[in-house]
Amino acid sequence: MSNRVKRLGIAALSLIMLLGVVLVAQGQASGAPERATVALGAGEGAAFAMTNRSVNNQIITYRRAADGVLTRVGNVSTRGAGIGVDLDTQGALRLSSDHRFLYAANAGSDDVTVFAVNGTQLTFLQKVYAGDQPNSLTINGNLLYVLDGSVAGNGILGFTRNANGTLTPLPDSFRELSSPIAVPGQVEFSPDGRLLVVTHKTTNTLLSPANALDVFRVDSAGLASAVPSRNASFGLRPFSMAFRNNSQLLVVESFNAAEAASAVSTYRVLPGGNFNVISGSVPNQQTDSCWVVITDDGRYAYIANFGSGTISTYRFDFAGRVRLLDGDAAFLGADSQPVDLALSADNRYLYLLLRGTGAVAAFEIQADGSLTSRGVVTGGLPVADGASGLAVY
Repeated sequence: MSNRVKRLGIAALSLIMLLGVVLVAQGQASGAPERATVALGAGEGAAFAMTNRSVNNQIITYRRAADGVLTRVGNVSTRGAGIGVDLDTQGALRLSSDHRFLYAANAGSDDVTVFAVNGTQLTFLQKVYAGDQPNSLTINGNLLYVLDGSVAGNGILGFTRNANGTLTPLPDSFRELSSPIAVPGQVEFSPDGRLLVVTHKTTNTLLSPANALDVFRVDSAGLASAVPSRNASFGLRPFSMAFRNNSQLLVVESFNAAEAASAVSTYRVLPGGNFNVISGSVPNQQTDSCWVVITDDGRYAYIANFGSGTISTYRFDFAGRVRLLDGDAAFLGADSQPVDLALSADNRYLYLLLRGTGAVAAFEIQADGSLTSRGVVTGGLPVADGASGLAVY
C-alpha cells in the first residue's frame, strides 16, 4: 500500500470519527427492563458482563452483596453489535476509577457505548465511532484509548473523557501497530499514563523480535508516539497484561495453547519504554492462560486458564519476581472456558466470566491469596457463544 493511500485512509478515519459521535438524550437503554434500583448498602457494589452478541449487544447487570455474592438484576442494550464469537482480548468493558461511567466495546458495529452508573443501573449516554473492530479499552485520567483489532487496520485510537463521561475523539490520534498483520490481545496504559502497551498474540515473525510487545510514549496532549518501540516478549504468544506499579509489568503467555505450557513473565519498564526481564516465563502447568488481574496491594496475580478451566495464583516479591502459589487454585469445569477477571473495589472478592457456561463465578480472596467460592450466577449471557468483558466495583 502506498504512503499516499495510507494518508488518505487515516484522513478518512479521522473524518468519520469526528462525524460519527452519536449523542442520545439521556435515558434507559432499550432491552428488557431492569428491576427497580435499590440503594446499595455498606460494602455492596455491582458487576457488569457483556454478551457480545452480533445483534443487540447487551450488558448483564448484577448486584454485589457485602459478602461477595452476586445476584442478577437485568440487562441493558449497548445499542451496538458484538461479533457473536470470542473477542479473545482483555478489557472490552471498563469502569472509570470513580465507578460513575462504564465503557463497552461494540466490535461488530465499530463503536464504543458510554453508560452512566448508579448502583446497578446503567443509563445510556453516548455511542461513538471507534475504528475497525474495537475490542480492548484502557483509561487513564481524562484519556481513553481503544485497540482496533481488525486485520484490515489494527492500531490504537484516542479519546478525551469529558466531565459527564462522554467521549470526544482525539484528532489525528490513530496509530498503527509495529506489524499490520499482528493479532493484538490488549492495550493498557501504564499507571502514570506515560506509556501505552499492546500485546501481540501473533505478529509478523520476519520482524525482530518474533514475539512482540508494542510500546507507545504518550505526550502531554494525550497523543501516542507516531511509531511504537517493539519490545521482545520473553515467552510465546503474549496475550494479556497488568501493571503492578509504574515500573513493573506482568504479561501472560499462552504458548499457543500447548497443553500445560502456559506461563507468565514480569518486566521492569524503563522510563523510555524499554523492558528488562525480572522473571521469565514462570510456568503454571495449565493450558491456554489468557486473562489476568493483580490485587491493588501488588501481592497477588490471578490468571484465567481457558483450556484448563482453572484459575492460577502467583505471588510477587518486592522486586517484582513472581512464584507460583497454586496452578489450580480453582477449577470451574472442563467446559467452563474462563475468560475475563475483575476485582471488587475493596479487592476482597474476585470475579470470573465463564464463557462456556454463560455464568459469572465469585470468590473471596483469603489472606494467603487462596480462593473460597462465593457461588456462580447464571442467566442472561450466551452459553459457549462469545460472551466477553467483565467489570466490577
